[in-house]
Amino acid sequence: MNEFHPYRNKTAVLTTIHGKQEVIAPIFQDTLGVSLIVPESVDTDVLGTFSGEIERQHSMLETLRLKVELGMNRLNSNLGVGTEASFGPDPFIPFAPLHLEMILWRDLERGIEVLEQVRTNDTNYEHLRFKRVTEFDEELESYLRRVQFPSHKLIVLPNARGGQNKIFKGIGDRVELQEAVKNCAGQSADGMALIQTDMRAMMNPTRLKVIGESAMRLANRLAHLCERCGCPGWGLVELVRGSPCDWCGRPTNQVWAEVHGCSSCAHRLKHVRKDGGQTASPAFCDWCNP
Repeated sequence: MNEFHPYRNKTAVLTTIHGKQEVIAPIFQDTLGVSLIVPESVDTDVLGTFSGEIERQHSMLETLRLKVELGMNRLNSNLGVGTEASFGPDPFIPFAPLHLEMILWRDLERGIEVLEQVRTNDTNYEHLRFKRVTEFDEELESYLRRVQFPSHKLIVLPNARGGQNKIFKGIGDRVELQEAVKNCAGQSADGMALIQTDMRAMMNPTRLKVIGESAMRLANRLAHLCERCGCPGWGLVELVRGSPCDWCGRPTNQVWAEVHGCSSCAHRLKHVRKDGGQTASPAFCDWCNP
């Protein structure tokens, strides 16, 4: 920890109602000397919920900005941080789920924001439509094993929802799960309940781990100061694609270089990609491997 770092002994606002301070606060304290405070009575669910009863109205990044602003405004702070996640099918790996976690730092005094993110397939995100309410068959048992129930909690809702359907969240035992399935199947027009993983941080240890990884990336980046202006947040700002094919030399879509830059001034430096390579395999060439 740099004892002369501009954020040392500062306090920032972490906007969350889902217990994210458990993993983010120690990282920011140990890496930057920054203490995090969580504002009370800031309902981030108004920006959207994983269970779908409140749809997200903005892009993921804009939602994250609004979330951080809610907390900063509540405590009248110049420094704020928050995270936002999305879950869905991986566009590049068939049948694999993808977890994208974004974490944003805002510094109003310096007029900067620094964004980091983690993409991973290490997630228990999965849904199951289920009709039986008196017994649990092997399909359900297999699902519960895959999603790591009961250490990872569940949400149950009617598969065909109406206006006043009840949603059961944070389910962590079988009796509660069976009652929720029975209730929701009875409310659904098709007689089925939708069981889904509860992706809220305090209900999902796997997501909480990824939040910790994203926080470490952000804290490490904020620890690096621009050599020109001294502003925190020096790091990766652009990937330059176009590595030439090993066979034909034509540009591919593979990363050729990384551009690191300041979050405040225009200072930029270009580096070779992390593996040190300057060419791409023909497997990624549209000419050699159409």
